[in-house]
Amino acid sequence: MSAASVERPFDEHSLIAEANRIMDRNPGYRVEIIGGQILMSPPPDGPHGDALTDLSMPFLASGLHGKEARMIQGIGLWLPTDASDYVIPDLSLVDGDYRDHLVENNCYDPDCFRLVLEVTSSNHRTDLRTKVGAYARAKIPVYVIVDRKHQRLHVLTDPASDDYATHRVHSPGEHVTLPESIGAAVTLDVEAVLAAGRPNEARGEG
Repeated sequence: MSAASVERPFDEHSLIAEANRIMDRNPGYRVEIIGGQILMSPPPDGPHGDALTDLSMPFLASGLHGKEARMIQGIGLWLPTDASDYVIPDLSLVDGDYRDHLVENNCYDPDCFRLVLEVTSSNHRTDLRTKVGAYARAKIPVYVIVDRKHQRLHVLTDPASDDYATHRVHSPGEHVTLPESIGAAVTLDVEAVLAAGRPNEARGEG
């Protein structure tokens, strides 16, 4: 997602209220707070959503959308980084009882998240840098990034402090099997995922 920061002097409660007001005034935009800063992302393009749909399929085929686990787009994740911090990953794999872990502002405790996934848009640095530290500090076990700018798939595991101890980058032509700790064996076809997410102009269609 593309993101622009909004810096204003708010306390933790009014910061969340301001984020919600921004979201209400801009339907379709995604608003998050990381490190005490509001990040506002415009609606993504069609191929972004296309990639998310394709990415969901191997998880669903592996049985990771039932009583024990759920695949959910746009679910809020409460962060331990600041009193008002939260993010909204593009796609998340959560425990089946995630509803019991509601914290605040429609966001859920990071303990119920097994994996988060982001598909980059124009501001890819947010997903590749800012959110790496945020998800690592929240101890999210697996972070997957579909980097549409550089045509790579990143798989980050083993969160340690504000980074991940393991960060593997995969290219088109590879098939990547995610850690079975997520609950099942899931393999991603890197080329297929990247092809679904390529903007129209990259395909010569407009």
